Amino acid sequence: MATTKTKDIRELSVKELESKLRDLKDETFALRLQKATGQLENAARIRVVRREAARVHTVLTQRRNKA
Repeated sequence: MATTKTKDIRELSVKELESKLRDLKDETFALRLQKATGQLENAARIRVVRREAARVHTVLTQRRNKA
């Protein structure tokens, strides 16, 4: 799964951003669980997902502070 560009994230609505953030947090949890059980094949994916979640969270915060 490729990362989402910030430009693409900014085009999403607030509901879509909240949904995407929830999905990313779920994926982060699943990856951490896989790491703890020794089943994680791509450890770099954790970092990628965390950074993407941070991007989404930043855009959400900017939108909320604008209104």
